Amino acid sequence: MTVKLNFILKFIVLLTIPFCVVYSQDHDKSKLLLDKVSKNMLNKENMSFEFTYKLENSKEKISQEIVGNAQISGEKYKLNFMDIQQIYDGHKTYTIIPENEEINIDSGGGNSDLIIKPTNLITFYTSGYGYEWDIKQIVMGRTIQYVKLLPIEENTDVKYLLIGIDINNLSLYKIIEIGKNGTNTTLKIINQSFNVSLPQNHFKFNPESYKDYFINEDS
Repeated sequence: MTVKLNFILKFIVLLTIPFCVVYSQDHDKSKLLLDKVSKNMLNKENMSFEFTYKLENSKEKISQEIVGNAQISGEKYKLNFMDIQQIYDGHKTYTIIPENEEINIDSGGGNSDLIIKPTNLITFYTSGYGYEWDIKQIVMGRTIQYVKLLPIEENTDVKYLLIGIDINNLSLYKIIEIGKNGTNTTLKIINQSFNVSLPQNHFKFNPESYKDYFINEDS
């Protein structure tokens, strides 16, 4: 793979740093808005969305953009990104790599660099950050309010995160990470819909479809 997944991997599991409040003038207002978005999205039966992932570093002359899509229902999800499909059925994570005709099956906590958990886009902010109220933008008639997340851990390679929220429907619009090394990464959510009709076996892995693939399953 040509794109580092550090940015998206932040949403695999909640950070293990004990939560410590960093107060600012707008801390409570920012946290309240994030909580409203989280509650709204978690109350949906399911959601489906497309996204663009963009990585930029002007100093290194790097600019790369990749599209993907995901469907989420509770803890279950199906993700398509970088020509890789990932399915989590509530018990195991199946990472399907057609280029290598390979399938990795993980029944543990999911420490592989390929494992991305879109469900944690909703709740990752609850640990390890202080909050600040940031700019408001009007994007094609949508009111987008940004909240700045400041990492509490001093050794992180991240300056801050900007979380763009559509305040009309309380949903995520964009997540921007500003890195200390000049690398900026953006995850923009597009074509988002809720409570859609999904096939009954949408989150079920079917081994019959991959008879010629090498399957690597953890013990």
